Amino acid sequence: MPEMPRVLAVQNEASGGPGRFGEWLAAAGVAVDVATAFDGSALPSRLEHDGLIVLGGGYLPDDDDRAPWLPAARALVEQALARSVPFFGICLGGQMLASVGGGKVQGDAGAPEHGSTSITVRAEAAGDAVFGGLPAAVPAIENHVDAITALPPGAVWLAETGRCPYQAFRLGDRAWGVQFHPEARPERIRQWDAEHARRRGLDLDGLYAAAVTDDPLARAAWGGVAARFATLVRDGVRFTAAPDGATS
Repeated sequence: MPEMPRVLAVQNEASGGPGRFGEWLAAAGVAVDVATAFDGSALPSRLEHDGLIVLGGGYLPDDDDRAPWLPAARALVEQALARSVPFFGICLGGQMLASVGGGKVQGDAGAPEHGSTSITVRAEAAGDAVFGGLPAAVPAIENHVDAITALPPGAVWLAETGRCPYQAFRLGDRAWGVQFHPEARPERIRQWDAEHARRRGLDLDGLYAAAVTDDPLARAAWGGVAARFATLVRDGVRFTAAPDGATS
């Protein structure tokens, strides 16, 4: 029986695990190995997995002084792009894809977004291997003040909001970046720092209630995105592995 394909998920902060995105991948036949870079665990120098995910965190993609593992994470993203290994970047991970690909990311850019937010899916997403088939608008949890301010050359713009235009994009045929958090359940909002929320004038109870209301739509849409990404990972393994185990 062939071994289950595996993706590497780079976790950048204690509360920022793969969440239900990882569960959706597992249900679709793709295992997730989590590298907890934030706690000092070393990232591999070479990407040996069948796919790569970089998760969120309160850093800019080049915030190396505060997060010394980021150069290694960027190197993995570069390898994924160079070798067409399926990649999915969430929040910081999406910003990292934009930065590595030649786009621009800016700290404290534009209007912050917090809580369940309506994401407008652009017409360009209709034929996309991962975002194709989504409804015109889908809710997703947001929690950011930094943002992508210019997409990389050649990127396909897939989704937007009025406050933060570059919500989702594809770079090449097998790399996607999103600003929002498809992996986050509404309960994640209850883990946010209460004092930070108070300073920003956020009502965490209200944000949580709104996210619970929106969650059935969010779960259906982003679960489908994860399943289609898993299909790419599985298909990539089948394409590169000949029956005798040699690469083709």
